[in-house]
This record gives sequence, structure tokens and C-alpha cells, in this order.
Amino acid sequence: MTISLRYAARSDVGLVRSGNQDSGYAGPHLMLLCDGMGGPAGGDIASAVAVEHLAPLDADSHQAGELLDLLRNAVQDAHSDLASLSNDNPDLAGLGTTCIAVMRSGNKLAMVHVGDSRAYLLRDGELTQVTTDHTFVEYLVETGRLTRDQARRHPQRSVLLRVLGDAEGEVQLDESIREAVPGDRWLLCSDGLSGPVSAETIAEVLATVDDPGQAGDQLIDLALRAGGPDNITVVVFDVVEDAPQPQTDTQIVGSAANRRARLAQAATGKQSPPSPTSPESAEATTPAAKAAALVAGLEPEPDPVETAEEKAVAAQARSQLASRRKHRLRSTIASLVLVLALLGAGVLGYEWTQSQYYVTTLNNQIVIYQGIPQAIGPLSLSHVVQTYTEPTADELNAQILAKLERTVQQPSLSAARAYVRTTVMDNLAQPPEASAEPSPTATPTGTPTAQATQTPTPSATATRRGPAT
Repeated sequence: MTISLRYAARSDVGLVRSGNQDSGYAGPHLMLLCDGMGGPAGGDIASAVAVEHLAPLDADSHQAGELLDLLRNAVQDAHSDLASLSNDNPDLAGLGTTCIAVMRSGNKLAMVHVGDSRAYLLRDGELTQVTTDHTFVEYLVETGRLTRDQARRHPQRSVLLRVLGDAEGEVQLDESIREAVPGDRWLLCSDGLSGPVSAETIAEVLATVDDPGQAGDQLIDLALRAGGPDNITVVVFDVVEDAPQPQTDTQIVGSAANRRARLAQAATGKQSPPSPTSPESAEATTPAAKAAALVAGLEPEPDPVETAEEKAVAAQARSQLASRRKHRLRSTIASLVLVLALLGAGVLGYEWTQSQYYVTTLNNQIVIYQGIPQAIGPLSLSHVVQTYTEPTADELNAQILAKLERTVQQPSLSAARAYVRTTVMDNLAQPPEASAEPSPTATPTGTPTAQATQTPTPSATATRRGPAT
């Protein structure tokens, strides 16, 4: 049996925003979706740069065992590149992007994910959301502080806890390896679709429209009918077996496609200069176009010729602006230093807490927590990373149970698991009837099994999507 993918990528600017900051990619071995943010001079660049780092992975020469390493390294390179661009260019400050990538080798699919772009799987007519949104509101839902209905209306639902490019250092990804099952249909989408269109409606389209391209077109049309409040990008792909002519074309949409077109025109030198009144001329003077040219190593198009009087007025205005900026800088530098020092201390402190683990009991089960058993106001500094259904707390002897109820600190997740596997198992009140090996909680029915997942944890800083422009 030979596995291949049948796919399509679609993108639309929507009805509110002036430019498309989404990027999508679909190829025979790689599916990719990025939703950029950071204002008109950053978001489109961020998503396009991420696609450029990952697109070279679309090849059939990779082994299944190396897929996650390849994806992880490419995403980290993109993250570092974006952080450098943000630091080096004031016009690109604050840029970032979500990223979700699925890479195939044989009958294996590797997936990495950061942000609130989503992956859905339609299997046997049932739609499952495979990814978890890395948002503040999703964190509140998972910790039981909000319901799903409350989350949909929460004013902070656009605050992201994890994205690419917002800060230096390693990016924290959700990673998994899954089976490529013939008959499965996958959807990658930005929140421009998942926000205004319900999961039930998405499932109906995916289940009833056979062609991936037509399904993508209908999904975008539904988002536009719902108001199109954001850019809308979808990548739909089917897992098929023994296809007589497997699909091999590459589809790039959104900001990444626009960027490649500009680079191709610059390389050939065949583009004719637009007239001063054409839409192309207006676009060339926007912050996004200038930033794109800067990142590509190109100079922006020169502005129209100014008269001597216009040049003098402009020079005076620039001088006054520089003077005001200098005055504001002097008056605020002390407070900025203090804020940065406090923020740095908070980040370091939180990162330290998340390097700790402890074993305890919860609801008569043995659990491993990441973090420390403390809270700052409503924010807990720990979360459950593993739960064991066997043995139960009732099966432990009194001495080990007392230790667990006081919590047992461990330096790493592997050490915590080893503690449960050895020390806890050696202190049973009665031998368990089943296997002595503790078993983690089973994955809920209908959810594709993943080799590794990460529970979102709030970072010291959060990224908010900018207002519609």
C-alpha cells in the first residue's frame, strides 16, 4: 500500500483587514499554516519568513524517525530569524506568527504547533480538534476557571501565550507523531475561520465536499458570510492510498505568495514601474511593502520628486520630531529600566518554577505536576502533566501516602516518573491485581494518539493580536 496526499491551500484577506498577514503552504510531503501579527509592518513578514524556513522540508528523502527533529530545527531557525528582525528594525518591532506544520514520510505524519491556528481531523464522519490553542482564555478553560461558552465571549480571547518571534530563546512547541490513515481528511486553519464559523459547520463541509480545493473555497465563503473579521486561510488535505497519479504540485497562498512574487519580479527585473495613481504604487509606500523590501534585501521604491519648499518643510518636521523623541526618551528611560528589571526577574522566576516537578495525589490518583505547589493570586504556578490510573492512592501504604500528600519534589519529569515506578510501587498496601507498571490516563476516545504533547502554560509575557486595520 502506497500512501499519498491530495491537498489544496486557500487564503482570503477577509472583509475588515487591509492586508493579508496569513501564509499557507501545501505540498506532497508538507502542509503549513502561519498567522502573522505585529501591525501592518510585521505580521505579513513574520508568516512569510516562517514559511520560507519550513518549505525546503517538502521532500521525500526524510525518514520517519527524523521528522520531528527537522521540523523543530526549522521552526527554531525561523523564530531566531524573526527575533533578530524585530530587534534590528524598529518598523518590525513586535512581529510574530503562529505556526502549525504537518510533515509526511511514508505512513507517518509529524506535527508541530504553536499559537492558536488549529488542526482538525475528520475520521469516519467525526471531526476532532487535534491542537490546543495557546491562548490565555484556553488556559483558563483547561484550569476550570471558564466554560467554553464563556471563553467564546471573553474580552481576552485574542491574547496568545506562545508564538514565533515575540522573544529570544527556544520556542515551546506541541509535537506529535501520528498514523496517516487512508480516508482521513485534515484541515489546518487560521482563527479567521475557526472564530466566526462553528466546528459543526466546518465538519459538515469537510464531510460533504469531496474536492479539497472546493472544500477550502466553501469554508472561506462561510467565514466571509459571517463577517470576515480577520484574514482567512485554510489547508485541506486527504490521506489516500495507491493513487494512480499522486499530486505533486506546490501551493503557496497569502503573504508568502505575495512575497515570493515580489522577489521573483526583483530577480528578473521585468516589472514595469507602476503609475503614481495605480494601486501597486500605493502599496509600494505602505509600511508592509517597505518592510518586505527591507527583509528581502531590496530598497523600497523611491518617493515622487519633491519641490525645494516641500523638502524644507519635511526637513523641519523631521527635526522637530527627532527633538520630541529625544525629550521623551530622556524622561522615560529610568522607568523603562525599572520595568525591564522587574519583568526580567518575573520571567526568570517563572521559568525556574517550570523546571521543577513534584509527585502528589489528586482525586485518589497519583499525579505528576510541573511547577511548584504555589499560586500568585488566581495564577497557579503548577499544572498536571501526567496522571496514573493504577495504582490508586487507596492502594498505597500510610507512610508513602503521607509523603505524597505533602508532595515529593523531583528535579525532572523523568525523575518523577522513576519515583512513581519504583518508590511508590514498592510501598503498596496490597499487591495490585493488574500489572505493577503504572499506566498514564488513556487518551479520550476520538482523539488521535500522539507520541508527545505539551500542556500550554502561561509565559511571563503574552502577545495580543492587533486591532483590525
